[in-house]
Amino acid sequence: MMPGLLATPADAAVAQAPSGTKAPQQALARLVGASRRQRLQAFALVAGISALACALRAYAWLGMFAMLLLPLLLCTLALQASQLRPAWRSWRALWLVLGAALLLSGALALLLYRWWMQAHALRGLNAAQVLACAIGFGALVLALPLRHAQNQAGALHLAELKRAALAARLQALQAQIEPHFLYNTLANTRYLARHEPAKAVVMLDHLIAYLHAALPDLRSPTSTLGREFELAEHYLALMAIRFGARLRYRLDCPAHLRGASVPPLMLMALVENAVQHGVEPQPGAVCVALVARADADKLTIVVGDDGAGLGQCVLGSGVGLRNVRERLAALFGERASVTLRAGTLAGTDAVLCLPLTLAPAPAPVAVAVPAAAAAAAAAAQA
Repeated sequence: MMPGLLATPADAAVAQAPSGTKAPQQALARLVGASRRQRLQAFALVAGISALACALRAYAWLGMFAMLLLPLLLCTLALQASQLRPAWRSWRALWLVLGAALLLSGALALLLYRWWMQAHALRGLNAAQVLACAIGFGALVLALPLRHAQNQAGALHLAELKRAALAARLQALQAQIEPHFLYNTLANTRYLARHEPAKAVVMLDHLIAYLHAALPDLRSPTSTLGREFELAEHYLALMAIRFGARLRYRLDCPAHLRGASVPPLMLMALVENAVQHGVEPQPGAVCVALVARADADKLTIVVGDDGAGLGQCVLGSGVGLRNVRERLAALFGERASVTLRAGTLAGTDAVLCLPLTLAPAPAPVAVAVPAAAAAAAAAAQA
């Protein structure tokens, strides 16, 4: 309580401090700051102890008490005064001020103690003992807590740097998915423009519808299951134009799960993987199915196809799946996973497991899709 006896405008400056100096000021405010009530209580305690010592004529004890109290008061004043100058708002400056204040206040405490003992004709501690007691007690009360606060601030700063690095890494991983999908779709559109111009127009209509729904959330750190299913439906409608009767698709997202929080574009990577490895190599018709279900606190999304199957491929060796695994590890650690398995009848299932976090479902995005595109999508879902 004693370090908070004195309050200065330095306490109020903490909130306006620059980000690089805020941590030392906040630590100092916690160390030596005190409310008005606490300061009054501390003064009352000091006055009571002094009055009791005088009543008992314990002058030697009172001299010792004053000798220990003086360094705390002077060091507190020095630390708080240093924060009025921006150049001194750093950990190094705090330690320099504290060290100099301890030495100076120790010397003043020695002079005060000698004068008091001589004035009352008492024998007390020698100079070395007085300095050791005064400086040691000040260091114990002020230096150790300040060191602990510095360690805590360093750990917090390191955690903030890790979070910033993680956010940058996630943005980079997400950015890998966005152009990947757009390049593939534009390449398909170019092919159709050369061979089937009418279908190319329908594909462009679906691409515009997809971008209308996706662009507002491309840089968002989170999305919803309903939104991701909507984007997957637009993508599969695009692919249905490309593959014609060879591709059918089915989406099953319960209404109560549409507001579940999911990472953006992660589901799209699995749907692309199903089309690339399940539909393209398979000569006949293939059905791609997306099914979402909740189990306690887990959200499970299965992206399956009855196409080519695993064959000789290496499980999860593609760029898209590696991207999904890295994002899951960065966001959720061991609480999320993505696995590939053989389908129950044929083909492959990609199983995505996430922590279930429900949020209010956003209003659906109204996108005008021309009648020809809508008819092609309906035929693919039939």
